[in-house]
Amino acid sequence: MNSWLNSKIEAAIGTTPTRLQPLSGGCIADVYRVWLPDKTSIVAKVADGQGVKLDIEGTMLRYLKEHSRLPIPNVLHSSETLLLMEFIEGDSQLDDSAQRHAAELLADLHSVRGEFFGHERDTLIGSLPQPNPPTASWIEFFRDHRLLYMAHEAAQSGRLPQNVLSRIEKFSQNLGDWLLEPEYPSLIHGDMWTTNILAAKGRIMGFIDPAIYYAHPEIELAFSTLFNTFGSEFFTRYHELRPIPPGFLETRRDIYNLYPLLVHVRLFGGGYVGSVERILRQFKF
Repeated sequence: MNSWLNSKIEAAIGTTPTRLQPLSGGCIADVYRVWLPDKTSIVAKVADGQGVKLDIEGTMLRYLKEHSRLPIPNVLHSSETLLLMEFIEGDSQLDDSAQRHAAELLADLHSVRGEFFGHERDTLIGSLPQPNPPTASWIEFFRDHRLLYMAHEAAQSGRLPQNVLSRIEKFSQNLGDWLLEPEYPSLIHGDMWTTNILAAKGRIMGFIDPAIYYAHPEIELAFSTLFNTFGSEFFTRYHELRPIPPGFLETRRDIYNLYPLLVHVRLFGGGYVGSVERILRQFKF
């Protein structure tokens, strides 16, 4: 593996690595810190070509770099099987100061306006395709291209029972009873999971592994609560900068979190199905 990867990196950037150090956190690909002859280092993600397309991740990182002020690693090379990018110091330990800084960065990101919900191309969330057809209505986009799309994908994989799919289909026809149309489509990172954020000394150093599209920012905020990425310090500061309408934490958050939960059902099945069912029961479905 090392000799093969060394040759791939040399072909991509014209420099032969001196050392490879495996890094944790690579769910969809192997990740390495790559040391170069000048003592600097970069990050390499390596896929096997059997589904994960790292060129799409490279495109998403470049898009965020170009269209926002979010701290994003520079992409040095991207192909389907190899992504090379800047190494960013930091870890995923988010103290109160880092959470406040994250709120400021994401509030700024969410001020980036799109012409429609979705994106100019389909993207990925983890290893899964994420369709982004340009759509005028947020509720329609979330219903058809997030909730129903991923529910059907999970059912076709055999991990979501058909009776739960039927309940989701019925629930989806009533989303307008709870969800709000935003003022405009906002650019979001799309995968606000703790290990996708790097911090050091109370500051956010970088965001990685995006799943971008233009959306209602509340779906990003909801995702950040699903696995306790952010807490009260984040939400207090975010609300100061971009007030969150009443009912988000009590109602809309759980609806939006059906999407990342269905992503996890599609990938892993198991107990995530029960989490989906609990939300459906909460809304009497």
